Amino acid sequence: MHVPHRRRPIIAIAGSTIALLMLTAIGVYGLFRGPSPAARPAPAANNGSFSSTVPDRVDQPQPVAVTSDPKLFARSVARALFTWDTRHEGGPGPWAQVLVDAADVDEAAAVASDVRGFLPGVEMWQRLGTYGTRQWLELRSVAVPDAWSTALEQAAPGQLPRGATALKVVGTRHRAGTWDTELVRTDRSVSFTIFVACPGVDPCVLLRLSQLDRPLE
Repeated sequence: MHVPHRRRPIIAIAGSTIALLMLTAIGVYGLFRGPSPAARPAPAANNGSFSSTVPDRVDQPQPVAVTSDPKLFARSVARALFTWDTRHEGGPGPWAQVLVDAADVDEAAAVASDVRGFLPGVEMWQRLGTYGTRQWLELRSVAVPDAWSTALEQAAPGQLPRGATALKVVGTRHRAGTWDTELVRTDRSVSFTIFVACPGVDPCVLLRLSQLDRPLE
């Protein structure tokens, strides 16, 4: 069911992603910038590890699961959001598209904007591609935040789509790339909120995403 112009609480909770996009680009550049002419810098990341083994399998964009189970859907969205591989041809577009395809029709443009806040831009993608950078997510928990009950109480009748819910995701983002023949891997804890609508037996749809590390508690 599509109810246009009734999703302001979700839009307000999700907030702007412009600042996040800038921080993501700066952070990724720091993680995998190449060696300078004078000396090769150490990787600027916590919990970095080195290995002489370079992964061979190239990840492919995978569609979000078609399900009426909110938690299962949120887990699939989270994995799709954080899984990408610069060794795959096509740039960041195909990885973003699988999430837009899972969005509610009325919220597709907003979801596309949210997703761009999580993915590297085209230029940064090309830079990361020189190191064969790939990323994936290890999920730790997916649960309805306590604040969601308050949001439901404060919402006017018909203001939220049928079956709307929020799910806080907590996990570890893993990122790997190669410098020369060495594999560099970094790990980072992340949290965010996924807003979905699962109307009964109909498949869930994606409504919005919060900013990274600013989840609904």
